[in-house]
Amino acid sequence: MALITRYALLLLTAASCALHTLGLPTTDAASDNTLTWDDAYTKARSIVHRMSLEQKVGLATGMGWEKTLCVGNTYASTNPNFPSLCLQDSPLGIRFADNVTAGVSGITAAASFDKVAIRQRGEYMASEFKAKGVHFQLGPSVDIMRAPQSGRAWEGFGEDPWLSGVAGRETITGIQSQGVIATVKHYIGNSQETHRTTSSSNIDKRTLHEVWTWPYARAVEAGVGAIMCSYNLVDDTYACENDYILNTVLKNEMGFRGLVMSDWGATHSTVESANAGLDMTMPGDILMGDGFTYFGANLTKAVQDGQVSDDRVTDMALRITAAYYKMRQDEGYPDTTLNTFNRSEAPEVLVQGDHATFVREIGAAGVVLLRNQDNILPLKTSDLKKIALIGSHAGPIPQGLNGCPDQSCGRGHLAMGWGSGTADFPYLITPTDGITARAGGNLKLVHTYDDYDLDGARELAADADIAIVFAMADAGEEYIVVNGNNDRQNLSLWNNGDNLIQAVSEVNDNVIVVINAVGPVLMPWIDHENIKAVVWPGLAGQESGNSLADVLFGDVNPSGRLPYTIARNKDDYGAHISSDAELDYSEKLLVGYKWFDAKGIDPLFEFGYGLSYTNFEYSGLSARVTRKQGAGAQVIASITLSNTGDRDGAEIPQAYIAFPKSAGEPPKLLRGFQKVFLQAGEQKAIDFEFTEKELSVWDEESEMWKHSEGEFTVHIGASSRDIRASASFII
Repeated sequence: MALITRYALLLLTAASCALHTLGLPTTDAASDNTLTWDDAYTKARSIVHRMSLEQKVGLATGMGWEKTLCVGNTYASTNPNFPSLCLQDSPLGIRFADNVTAGVSGITAAASFDKVAIRQRGEYMASEFKAKGVHFQLGPSVDIMRAPQSGRAWEGFGEDPWLSGVAGRETITGIQSQGVIATVKHYIGNSQETHRTTSSSNIDKRTLHEVWTWPYARAVEAGVGAIMCSYNLVDDTYACENDYILNTVLKNEMGFRGLVMSDWGATHSTVESANAGLDMTMPGDILMGDGFTYFGANLTKAVQDGQVSDDRVTDMALRITAAYYKMRQDEGYPDTTLNTFNRSEAPEVLVQGDHATFVREIGAAGVVLLRNQDNILPLKTSDLKKIALIGSHAGPIPQGLNGCPDQSCGRGHLAMGWGSGTADFPYLITPTDGITARAGGNLKLVHTYDDYDLDGARELAADADIAIVFAMADAGEEYIVVNGNNDRQNLSLWNNGDNLIQAVSEVNDNVIVVINAVGPVLMPWIDHENIKAVVWPGLAGQESGNSLADVLFGDVNPSGRLPYTIARNKDDYGAHISSDAELDYSEKLLVGYKWFDAKGIDPLFEFGYGLSYTNFEYSGLSARVTRKQGAGAQVIASITLSNTGDRDGAEIPQAYIAFPKSAGEPPKLLRGFQKVFLQAGEQKAIDFEFTEKELSVWDEESEMWKHSEGEFTVHIGASSRDIRASASFII
C-alpha cells in the first residue's frame, strides 16, 4: 500500500473512531482483512450453541503452566470441533522461540512518533506469530509511565495517554491485519512491579477515564480481540474480578466485544471473577504449575449450583470464538510449531524474512538527539582520524547472547529490558559493531569495555579526536531481580556510568554520550562544557548498533522525540514507586509533562523533545470551528512547515489543546502529532483535526463524556515546551 494511502487510512480511522467513544452512532467496521464483530459473532453462535457446558468452560480455561506448546493454551473440543488456542508473549517478538526477530521495544517505537512505522511494526511481528501458529500475541502493552522508575514501562509507549492510544491503535491494527489476535495489556493501573500482586491502585473515576483507560478505548475502537487484566487491585478489588472496570467501563461504556483474559496467575476466584467479566483464566492454574484451577470443574460446578449463569459462560465462549473468527483463523491457520518448554523439540520454521531491515529503520527513527553543540554530529569521517569508544555498553553481553533468563544480564549492550516482554536475539549488532562497519578502514577506532578503570578510560580518550561514552540503565519484570532492581531503585546510570562520563570529559573536549535506557535517567554531568552531544537510542533490538551508526554518521537525519520527561532531579517527578499497600494516584490528571507544566517545574528535556540535523520553521497557524451533523463540534488547525536547513529531514509537529479554565484540565494536553518529511527548502501545509473526542472531559456526576464550552487554545510546536504557534477558538 502506498504511503499516502496509509496516512489517509489513519485519518479516516481516527474520524470514525471518535463517534463510538462518545456513545454516538458508528458502523461495525472491520479493519483490513478481519471480519466485522457482527459477522464474527454470527459464526461464533453457530458453534457455541452446539457446545456442552464443559466445552464452553474448556474454552475459558487454560491447560496449565509448562504443560502445553505455548505459554498458554485453551482446551480443544470435538463434536463440535474447535482447536486449542495458542497464546504467546511478547509485545516485541516471539518469546521462547528460535529463528525469530528481536525488534525494538514499545518505548522506542513510541519515540519514532511515526504512525505508519508503528503499524508496520505490528504487521511484521504478527506475520511471525502467525507463521509459528500462534493465535494470540500477548501485546501490545499500553501501561502508561506513571513513575520513571517503573520496571516494565519500556514495554509500553510512554507517559502520555494520547500517544499511548495512537501507538496502541496502530500496533493492534497491524497485528490483526495479519490474522493474529492482539492482546492489549495490562488493564489497569499496573504502574509498578513493587508489590504488583498485593497493592491497590486507587484512581478517581475522572482520572481513570481521561488517563488510564484512554488507550484501551482507542484499542476497542481498533477492534482489538483481547484485553488482559492485571495483577494489582483497583480500589481494593483485584483487577480480574473488578465489576466496575471490566463490566461497567470496558464492556458497557466502551462496548468491548472481545474477551478479557487474566494475566498469568492473576485470577483469584471462581464466582466473583466470572460474574465480574473475566472470560479466560491463564495459564489456568491457581498457582502457576499447581494443577488446580478456579475455572474448569469449579466453574462448571458454579453454574450447576446457580452461582454463575449459563448465559455468562456462553458469553465467555462467544467472546473467545468471535475473536477467533474475526481474525479469520478458521480459514487455514498454520499449526502451532512452538515448543515453549522443550525448545529443542520444536521444528525449524523460519519466519524472519527481511524484517531486520525494518528493525534497523525504525530503530534509527526512534533515536532522540538531545544535544548537538558545535554541530559535532553527524560525524564526518574525512575530518577524523581516531575515535575512542568507551564503556561496556558499547560491546557484547559478557554472559553471551541470550545468556541470562529473559535478557536479565544487566551487562553489555542494552537492547531490551528483561522479563516476559522479551524475545531471544538471533544476533545483536553492538555499537562497536555498527560504528566499525560504517566508519571504514581509514578511521582508527579504539575501545575499552571496562567501566571502572577510570584512569584507563582517560588515557584512551585523551588523544582521540572524539570520545564516545556509552552508558545504560536497565529494569524489568518483578519475577527477576538484577542488582536489587526490577523497578529501578534509583534514576542513576548503571555500571559506574556517571563517573565514567565525568572522567572522559576531563581529558577530551569533544565528548559524545550515548545512553540506552528503559526510561529517564539523571544527568549530573550534563553541564560539562566538553560534552558536546547526547544521543538517546532507546531499546532498539537486534539491529541496535546499526541504527545508532546510521544516525551518528548522518545516513539518517534524527527525528525521534522523547515519549517521557527527563527531569533535572528525581523529586521533580509527580509520582514514584511506593511500597505502600494503597497506591493513591494523588497526582490525578497531572501525569508526566502535565505535572511539570502545572507545577511550573522546568525539565531537563521535556516530553516530545528531539533535535534534527536541519532546521524547521512554523508559520501561518489558523484554527476554525466547523460542525458535522451528528458528530458535534469539529475544529481544524492548519499550519505551514518549512525546512530551512540544508538537509532533508522529518519534523514531528505536535498539537496540544488548552481547555477553558472551567473544564479543570491540565495546562495543555497532547491531541495530535504527525511525522512530516521535507526536503531542504521545502514547505508543506498540514492540518490537525479535533473532534468531540479530543475536546471532551469525563463528568463524574453524570458518568459521561461531555464536551467543554468556552475558549480553547491550540498550541503547535516541536515539543511540549517548544511551542511555535498558538491560536484560540470558541465552542
